[in-house]
Amino acid sequence: MDLATLLQVLDSTVRLATPLLLACLAGLFSERAGIFDIGLEGKMLAAAFFSAAIASITRDVWIGLGAGIAASLALSLLHGLASITFRGNQLISGVAINFLAAGLTVLIAQDWFSQGGRTPSLIGAGRFEPIVLPGAEALAGVPLLGPIYAELISGHSILVYVAFAMVPLTWWLLYRTRFGLRLRAVGEAPEAVDTAGISVVGLRFVAVGICGVLCGLAGAYLATALQAGFVKDMTAGRGFIALAALIFAKWRPWYALYACLLFGLLQAVALRYQNIDLGVFVVPVQFMDALPYILTVVILAGFVGKAIPPRAGGEPYVKER
Repeated sequence: MDLATLLQVLDSTVRLATPLLLACLAGLFSERAGIFDIGLEGKMLAAAFFSAAIASITRDVWIGLGAGIAASLALSLLHGLASITFRGNQLISGVAINFLAAGLTVLIAQDWFSQGGRTPSLIGAGRFEPIVLPGAEALAGVPLLGPIYAELISGHSILVYVAFAMVPLTWWLLYRTRFGLRLRAVGEAPEAVDTAGISVVGLRFVAVGICGVLCGLAGAYLATALQAGFVKDMTAGRGFIALAALIFAKWRPWYALYACLLFGLLQAVALRYQNIDLGVFVVPVQFMDALPYILTVVILAGFVGKAIPPRAGGEPYVKER
C-alpha cells in the first residue's frame, strides 16, 4: 500500500469515525450520570432528518444544524422524563425512541418532500463544506509531512474538528471540574450526592441534555457533511456501534477516541476493498459491508476484558424520606 492509498484510507477513517465519536461521547455523559441510553441511534436519525430537511428548505446549513440539535434534544427530554422523572425502564425508553425516530422521519419526509422518505440533495450553503487549513496548499509538496497535513488533517468540515476537540474538553469537564466530579458521583453513588444537597434529578437531566446536543451534532454531520441529504435509516447502526465503542473504552474519553477510530478504520477498509479476488473465490461485497459489525462483536467478546459500568447505571433514583 503506497502513501497516497494509506492517506485516503485514513482520511475516510477520520470522516467515518466522527459521528461515532460524537455519539460515543454523548453516551459517555449520559451513562456516567447513571442513565443508560440505547436511543443514541434514534436521536442521530432524527437529527439527521431535521437538519437535512430544514437546511434544504432554508438553504442555510446552520439553521439545519440548529433544527437537528433541537430534534435530538426533544427526544433526550422524552427519555429523561420517562427514565428520570417517571422512573421507567431506561432500556425500554431507548428502544421506543429508536422505533419512534425510524418511523417518524420517513413519514414526515414523505409528507414534506414526496421523494420516497428522503430529502432533496443539499447543495451550496445547504451543507458543510471542507475547510482548508492555513498553509495546506503551500505544504502539500513537502515529502511525507506535507501530504499528511494537506490531505489528512486539512480538508474536513467544521464538525469533524468539533468532534475531535470534544475529546479533551470532555476529559477536562469530567476529571478537572466540580461539575464533572458531581456528574460521575451521580452515576456511582447518587444517595451521597443527594446527601450533599445537590439535585440528582437536575444533574441527570443536564447529562441527558448534553447527550442530546452531541447526538444532534452527530446526526447533522451525517446528513449535511458526510452525505448531502437524508435517506431512510441512514445511521445504519452507528448508534449501536457507538455504544459498543463506549464499552470498549470503558467509559473514558481518550479510549473512546481510539475505539471510534478503530471502528472507523474497519468501515473505511470495508468500503474501499470490495469484491476482493482471492483466486479461489471472490469475497462478496455483502461480507465486506458486514465485516465492521462482525469485528465489533469479536473485539468486544475477546479483547475488552471486564468492563464495569457506573454502579448506579440503569437504576432510577428514589429519594429517601
